[in-house]
Amino acid sequence: MGLFRKRKGIKLNKILEEKDQERLAHVPDDLVERCPSCRKMLLHKQIETDCCCPNCGYHMHFAAYDRIEWLVDAGSFSEWEATLQTNNPLDFPRYAEKMAQQREKTGLNEAVITGRALINKQAVAIGVMDSRYIMASMGTIVGEKITRLFERAIAQQLPVVLYIASGGARMQEGILSLMQMAKISQAVQQHNQAGLFYLPILTHPTTGGVTASFAMQGDLILAEPEATVGFAGRRVIEQTIKAKLPLDFQTAERVMKTGFIDQIVPRDQQIQVISHLLAIHGQKGSVVDESL
Repeated sequence: MGLFRKRKGIKLNKILEEKDQERLAHVPDDLVERCPSCRKMLLHKQIETDCCCPNCGYHMHFAAYDRIEWLVDAGSFSEWEATLQTNNPLDFPRYAEKMAQQREKTGLNEAVITGRALINKQAVAIGVMDSRYIMASMGTIVGEKITRLFERAIAQQLPVVLYIASGGARMQEGILSLMQMAKISQAVQQHNQAGLFYLPILTHPTTGGVTASFAMQGDLILAEPEATVGFAGRRVIEQTIKAKLPLDFQTAERVMKTGFIDQIVPRDQQIQVISHLLAIHGQKGSVVDESL
């Protein structure tokens, strides 16, 4: 009897889910979004707080400004280097046109937002990368903004909290893009030598040269659940070694098992965990001239 009751329950849940999907099918597209994991249609108001699926817990893309607003104390964020834009240093064909399209589409000048803010009344230098902008690929301006983030943090004696997402180096900027790895890594090292705390949070996806440099230089390294974390992509590796990789290859969970990530933190716990870590590592921040 228990088996039949279970089957009826499953069937009823499926019918209710189908009716829910039919109801949302008539809602305008700009008010709904489909979860990439469970495929359930969701109203935007259901995910507007932290962009997590209420049905399966999947962590959806979180736009940079929205993430900052969610994370920091209300009204405390002051943006740095807001007007910096890529100027096509190698005169790559149609690159300037592509940048203009990206700025119009995303409302961003580049793939990272940086500034100073308070997290639970604790002063921090904060950066958030946004994969909507050419997969948050690392070009000269991304490198410059992140480097200046650490330099300002040193000048103001602040810890750095950096949300990382990237597809790697930006091919339109060639060797200049690759140079950003060493440039940022040096700034991170100087920040470390100043005795200041650096906390990177790896989000989906964190790949390429970013992973090979500043993403893995934190005092502690956190990650969001099921984020892709790696260097070369799955397909490239499989074609090279002529073998299939495990299904969980390059997931944050597997990377943590191998010791490269310290803790996986769901979004509903991140503010508390980050605040706690900042309190443990102490605050050296002081009131300084914001023009620094």
